[in-house]
Formats: sequence, C-alpha cells, structure tokens
Amino acid sequence: MVRLGSTVVLVALVTMAAACTKKEADDTSAKTLSADKVKVALVPGGAHPYFQPWKSAGDKAKGAFGLGDVTFNETAGWDQTKQNDVLTSLAAQGYNAFGIFGVAPENINATFDNLKRQGFHVGSLASCPAGDTNSADFCLSTDVEQAAYKAAKAAVDAMGGQGNLVHLTGNKVDANTQRRIAGVKKAVDETGGKVVLLDTITDIDKDLQSAQKAVADLLAAKGAQVNGIVTTAYNPAVAAAEGVKLTKLPIKVIAIDDDPTIIAGVKDGSVAATVLQNPLGQGYVGAYALMKLSGGCTMTTPGVIIDSGSFVVTKANADTYDNDRQAKTDSLKADFDSKYLSCK
Repeated sequence: MVRLGSTVVLVALVTMAAACTKKEADDTSAKTLSADKVKVALVPGGAHPYFQPWKSAGDKAKGAFGLGDVTFNETAGWDQTKQNDVLTSLAAQGYNAFGIFGVAPENINATFDNLKRQGFHVGSLASCPAGDTNSADFCLSTDVEQAAYKAAKAAVDAMGGQGNLVHLTGNKVDANTQRRIAGVKKAVDETGGKVVLLDTITDIDKDLQSAQKAVADLLAAKGAQVNGIVTTAYNPAVAAAEGVKLTKLPIKVIAIDDDPTIIAGVKDGSVAATVLQNPLGQGYVGAYALMKLSGGCTMTTPGVIIDSGSFVVTKANADTYDNDRQAKTDSLKADFDSKYLSCK
C-alpha cells in the first residue's frame, strides 16, 4: 500500500508538472514583452562576408529601440543540424526573438515551427524557405530573381546588346541560386538571341579561393570568347573583378554587393556595375519587426515575403549609393508600421 500510494502521488506530480509546463508554454506564446525584455538573435547559416553588416545593424537596433539585447551568431558552419543546436542554445540563454538565414531552405520551416511552438517570434532574413510556404512570421529578403535580372540587364547594356555572357553563382541546389539563374535567363532571352549564355558556373561561393580558381580556369579556357560576366554571389564577384583586371581581357564584369574590391573596380572602370543588396536593412528592420511582434502586434499577412531592395551601382553613383539603401531601409520600417503589422 505504501508503494501504491507513492506511485499515485508520483503520477499526480508528473501530471501537475506537465500541466504547468503546458501552461508556461501557453503563457509564453501569449505574453507581450516591453522592448527591454526582447532579446534578438541574428543567426546566419555560417560565416560569410554578406552577413557582417548584421552585426552593426543589431547594435544600431539595440540602441534605437531600447532592446534588451541583440546578438549575432555565425557558428552554425553551414549545417542545418548545427544551426538548430545554435538556436536551442540561444533560447536557453534567454533570447526570445530570432532573425534567421536558414541553411537548408527546403527544411527550414520545421525549424521555424519548432521555435514558434515555444512562443518565440521568428523572421526569415536574407532568404525565404523553398516552396510556397513560409512558417516564419515574415521573410525580409532580396528578391534575388529580380536582382539577378537587373544585373544581367546591366551586363547586356555594358556589352552593347550582343555577345557571349557567363553567369557565376552559388550553391546549385539552393532555391535562391535557382531563382538567380531564372533572372539571368530572362534578361538573356529578352535579347532575342543577340546575347548567348555561354555558361552558368555554380557552387563557387564557398570561399574566395574556390571562386578564384573557377574564374582563373574560365579565363584560361574561354576568356577570348567571353564578352561579359555577370556574378550573383559574393565571392565569385570579387574573384571575377580581380581576375579580369589582372588579365586585362576586354570583358565587362557585373558584380554583386559592395566588397571594397568591387567598389574600387566600379570607380576605376574595371567593373562595369554592381548590384547591391541590403543586409544592414534586413538586420535592422528585422529586429524592429521582431520587437513589435513580441510587444503584441501581429502580422497582417502571416508569412508575408518582403523585398529588402536591390540597387544598381555604376561609376556615376559609386559615391552616393548608400543614400538610396538607407532610404529603402527607412521605407521598409515605415511599411511595417503602415502595412505589415497590426498593433492594438
């Protein structure tokens, strides 16, 4: 009887504990937090130059909005399981709002769902999940197909509307890469055959050394046939700018982003143009939106996909382009207030 009584008590305690755990989870999901209680984690899939502006964006957001904390963690090593472990660790440390660039776009919704079940708010930053469903509260990312289209159009113009074009880009299985390939193809198709897409070289954005080797091999094998190179990934852009300048081949290079090598090339004419994205705006406005959601606002359209902007930079605006990017960031924040968020 003593043993049976102990068992009954134990079952009762377990049942009560489970009920309390469920209640705590429900309370967390329903809780509204003041800004100083919101701790935002900005988590890319791994180390990459593109994400470095998220650091300053987080610092800026923390000061401007009075957030409890903002951290930047790039230790996932481009492995989805490791990224999930990083997110679990950050949640255990008290971070309660997450801006995430998912390593695996085809699987990242499961990660978003898991975080949201725990009562956390989640923004998908710089990349949206593959397919038609976004389980994060919102996705704030470059419209990469549109940006690639702009880049390819700039390449066609720089080539005088005809000739052979090569496209250098990132991971072939990444949904964003496929969208970029589609954007370049659309611009080439619009020339009616005057521009030929000679080659599309993928999987060369892992690091600068891989990109440099790919560019060197391309120029050695086909340099005399190439009239233009359009790059839609960071490391290939730097490698193409360096490689074409070194070989002095008359190839028009259209780059992406604003690595110092790229901007210097635009200014000296060795790079015809570059198409910039808005990583600082993604981090800054993403943190703002997560703060508002944590404070009780809701998304007017849950999972909405928002273009964070892309900008063509040539020699003419190489000194002033950041003004346009800041203006876009300001308008994105205003759009969250006026269109994307519903706040009582």
